[in-house]
Amino acid sequence: MPAHKNIWIACCLNLAFALLEAVCGLVFHSSLILADAVHDLGDALAIGLSAVVETHARKKADTRYTLGYKRYSLLGALLVSGILIVGSILVSIENIPKLFAPEKVDHQGMFFLAIAAIIVNLVAKGIVEKGHTQHEKILSLHFLEDILGWCLVLVLAIVFRFTDWYILDPLFSLLIAGFILYKALGQFWENLAICLEASPKEVDREKIVTELCQIAAVEAVLQLQIWTLDGREHCAMLHLQVEEQEQMPESKKLARSILHRYGIYQMSIECDSSMEEHQAHTQW
Repeated sequence: MPAHKNIWIACCLNLAFALLEAVCGLVFHSSLILADAVHDLGDALAIGLSAVVETHARKKADTRYTLGYKRYSLLGALLVSGILIVGSILVSIENIPKLFAPEKVDHQGMFFLAIAAIIVNLVAKGIVEKGHTQHEKILSLHFLEDILGWCLVLVLAIVFRFTDWYILDPLFSLLIAGFILYKALGQFWENLAICLEASPKEVDREKIVTELCQIAAVEAVLQLQIWTLDGREHCAMLHLQVEEQEQMPESKKLARSILHRYGIYQMSIECDSSMEEHQAHTQW
């Protein structure tokens, strides 16, 4: 299923369940569920907005965006990462005071709502995990957050059935928020690095240079710039110095084959002949 359809489905599931959470939070007198409803509502809005961006990312290259619109997917990933970061901070701020004044909640209602929530989020996570874009990866992290959170709600509902340890409610909320904040910051920085045209982490530039220098006619690698459009599609600009002009076509062919082995398929290769430079200096 295309990425944009996966994201729209995830958005609708999130929005519907956020509304259900709001109602249940009021009925069960649970501030944790109400806080999560606000969080999920914000996420649903962010996912909906970024789904529009993901649809835009599928457009083909044109005269304005000659490399295509793939980085719009990164924009969506950054947006959702930002929502997760802000949401985690707000949840932390909301629950810190409750450590000192925990509230009693309806444990039975929490139990059945948690089971329903886990099922919904597992379905949504399964949908987006089938994709491969950076955007779908960060959405998968979002649903992992919700699954972990609702698993804890389920456990807490059982604990509250037999004890009055209501302080565990805000305590575990803070632990989940801290974990997701840590993961979301990592994803945010990874996507930001792509936008700043950092070399892909999985591509060993020095190893590529070594292999290029092993081409018989190549005397030096004058330039090698590697970047990625969206975390999956890599590009390169390569400038080689070869011995003679007649060796350029074969050198380019071999260089292209090396770059292909590293997942680089969009490239620009330029060759200079040291023999031509020598002749030019001799004539001068």
